[in-house]
Amino acid sequence: MTDSTKTALITGGAKRIGRQMVIALHQQGYNVVVHYRSSSGSASELVDDLNQQRPNSAITVQGDLLDIHCIPSLIEQCVEQFGRLDALVNNASSFYPTPIELLEEDYWNDLVGSNLKAPAFLVKHAAKHLREVNGAIINIVDIHARNPMANHPIYCSAKAGLEMLTKALARDLAPQIRVNAVAPGAIIWPEKNSSEAEKADVLKKIPLQRMGDPQDIADLVCFLLDKAHYITGQVIAVDGGRSVMI
Repeated sequence: MTDSTKTALITGGAKRIGRQMVIALHQQGYNVVVHYRSSSGSASELVDDLNQQRPNSAITVQGDLLDIHCIPSLIEQCVEQFGRLDALVNNASSFYPTPIELLEEDYWNDLVGSNLKAPAFLVKHAAKHLREVNGAIINIVDIHARNPMANHPIYCSAKAGLEMLTKALARDLAPQIRVNAVAPGAIIWPEKNSSEAEKADVLKKIPLQRMGDPQDIADLVCFLLDKAHYITGQVIAVDGGRSVMI
């Protein structure tokens, strides 16, 4: 099926912030491609719901992004299904502490692979399609790319690399492709259990004194893709002001 409807690929789109971005882009009229690694149930449920709202508007694609050999197929599936690719949202990410004394090579490969290497190779294979439609790329970074989080040296370094990759690609892929990044702050509590004391400590460091919402990220992504025609190479924090307090 080929038409003029824009198509977006969102990596890690089955859950959490990724899921909200998928829903928001679908509401904006996009066809959406929901990438997942192991969350097949959540991805299928989401896509089924979206296709009930608008038939043939959403598909899932599966792949372990640590294996870069799967990436060309992910891009090809998008174009084969919808005939075009207008937006790539690099959202998939691994996140966990790695105190340097406990660092293992597998942790390095996972954190750098998911947060930096995979986005670069996704762009490599998506670029020719994005150029055809003057498309855009959004990388999901982190406020801790600039202000490190204790005991997360590899994760923070990988996100810092993704921030620089954003700026470098904005220069190299212009004028046909815009590239920007979104840096979330405290949007959703980590999947590991956080104590009430830990949560309170985070909140007191946020000028707005509250958590954000996944919709805050989704709204900015929609803006950057569809309204920000003269914005590229930028990293925008969505953190309730926390980055000015660190």
